[in-house]
Amino acid sequence: MDLSDFRFQPDLARASTIPARWYTDPSMLAIERSRVFSRTWQAAGPADKLAAPGSYLACEIAGEPVVVTRAKDGALYAFSNVCRHRGALVAEGCGQAGVLRCPYHAWTYGLDGRLLAQPEFEGVVDWDRSAVCLPRFRVEAWGPCVFVNQDPQAPPLAEVLGAIPDETRESGCPIDRLHLSCRRDYEIRCNWKVYIDNYLEGYHLPTAHPSLFRELDYQRYRVDTFRYYSSQIAPIRARSGEPRRYRFEDTSRRALYYWLFPNFMLNIYPDNLSSNLIVPLGPDRTLTIFEWFAYEGEVAQATIDFSDEIQQEDIRICELVQRGLESRHYNQGRFSVKRENGVHHFHGLLCEFLQGGTRGEAPGAAPYHEIT
Repeated sequence: MDLSDFRFQPDLARASTIPARWYTDPSMLAIERSRVFSRTWQAAGPADKLAAPGSYLACEIAGEPVVVTRAKDGALYAFSNVCRHRGALVAEGCGQAGVLRCPYHAWTYGLDGRLLAQPEFEGVVDWDRSAVCLPRFRVEAWGPCVFVNQDPQAPPLAEVLGAIPDETRESGCPIDRLHLSCRRDYEIRCNWKVYIDNYLEGYHLPTAHPSLFRELDYQRYRVDTFRYYSSQIAPIRARSGEPRRYRFEDTSRRALYYWLFPNFMLNIYPDNLSSNLIVPLGPDRTLTIFEWFAYEGEVAQATIDFSDEIQQEDIRICELVQRGLESRHYNQGRFSVKRENGVHHFHGLLCEFLQGGTRGEAPGAAPYHEIT
């Protein structure tokens, strides 16, 4: 697929969206897996599943089988989950184990990925077991999540996260005390980028999310963009006579939404934190993994139901958009300068990774566009 015929316009007021075929062409996903997902920090799973020495977690990142382990000395490892013998997956699911043993021919690996044993291999010429190791990937943990990056040249996670850890702490969210409370998976009939576009703007709040719109001060809603992430600041309105979920006396409380390029989100509310991991399944199918983390106890069912209500509204919109993008009579649209700078920022990063160019920003740069 030729991507060179679209040129990203850095000036938001003059810019157009990426072409419709980027959302619909079946060949696009293989390119994105190679150039985007395999080069960025990807959420592998909840950190509490890897808290104890001897724990492991198998997952798939950008089509690549990966296993993350916590060794007995407490060190965290991530490596290919493919046996070096005949290519079988070594581990499945998650749990506790002293070693990882391939279910095909019992080749056995340590929790650091080194080959420890291979049965009945006598007589093999030029064989050095000590040189065999499952290919390692970079791995880091922050808050409730473990992240893996397959690219040895990618910036460290701390650089990509920028000010998110400090701002999360300042918001009153005890990030190190969070524990997984609930998970729901949603399969949506849309391209993964349609879902990301939708997440990155509050422009649709008044029409698509009536319940959430009642909670938030839409006029003060803003999106700030940074090198590898954006934040959405959503002040919660003070208590009024209408039915409301949050009933605060003033507007000092706020919802805080973070998006980390390309497909991870954090939603921080006064009483809970949730994460969204957006996994492409095909050109028009996306898996959204929603996980709720509690500060203490468990996340209330009413909170989960409220999030589910918003999710169902987003699913309907995203599926309508996907159907429209497949029309022969649509190719590109324009941006609202006031409300869609987050989507424009995403498209710029996408072009940078897919086309091998740059948006002209240094890592850690200040926002290049802010809503005030």
